[in-house]
Amino acid sequence: MNVAIIPARGGSKRIPRKNIKPFAGRPMIAHSIVAARESGLFERIIVSTDDEEIAQVSRDYGAEVPFMRPAELADDFAGTDAVLLHALTWLKERGELPDAFCCIYATAPFVRSEFLRQGLEALYREEATTAFSVTSFAYSIFRALRTTTNGRLEMIWPENRDRRSQDLGEAYHDAGQFYWADTQKYLGEQKLFSRDAVPVFIPRYLVQDIDTPEDWETAERMYRALFS
Repeated sequence: MNVAIIPARGGSKRIPRKNIKPFAGRPMIAHSIVAARESGLFERIIVSTDDEEIAQVSRDYGAEVPFMRPAELADDFAGTDAVLLHALTWLKERGELPDAFCCIYATAPFVRSEFLRQGLEALYREEATTAFSVTSFAYSIFRALRTTTNGRLEMIWPENRDRRSQDLGEAYHDAGQFYWADTQKYLGEQKLFSRDAVPVFIPRYLVQDIDTPEDWETAERMYRALFS
C-alpha cells in the first residue's frame, strides 16, 4: 500500500492562507491532491493540517483528513520530517502503515503525476530509502561569487576561474515538490534527505519557489503559459 501525505499548516506568514489561496482557478493545495489522485498510485491521500478550513478544502478535492495536527507541529519551526513521523505514528497505531509513502508539498502546483510515478519506480529500482524531485541550476554553482567583508567580489572556488562551465559538472537543488520513501527504511533513518537518496529529475520550467507575492505572480503566469 502507498500513501500520500500532504503537510499543510494554516499559519503561512509571507503569503497569508497560502495553502488554500486560489491559484490558476483552484485552491493551491488542490493541485497537489489532484496530481496524487491522477497518478493512480495511492490507496490513501492524507492531508496533515492544524486548520479546519484547509481540512474542508482538502476533503472537497478528494483527500482525507483523519486527524488534526497538534499545535507543536504547526509553528514556524516544525520540520517536515517531524510532521511525517507524526502521521506515520498515527497510521502505525491503527495497523495501517504503508509500504511506501510520498510527501507532496501543498504549494507545488507544477507537480505532475508522471514524475510521481517515476519517483516510485526509482525508489524500488535503486532499493533506496528515499527518492525526491530535483532540478538543475541554470548556471554552474562552481563559478559562484560572494561578497567579502569590505564589499568586494570574490569567487567561492577561485580554482575554477579559467575553467569552462561545461567542464565543471552539473549541480542540482531540491525542487520542493515531492519525496518518496520506503516506510521501514525511513523510520530507521527519519530523514527525507537520506544517505542513499536518489534523484527524480524535473525540468526547470516546471519548478518555481513560491515564497513571496512576486513569486506567486510569476508562477501563475508560468502555469497559464504551460497548461492553458
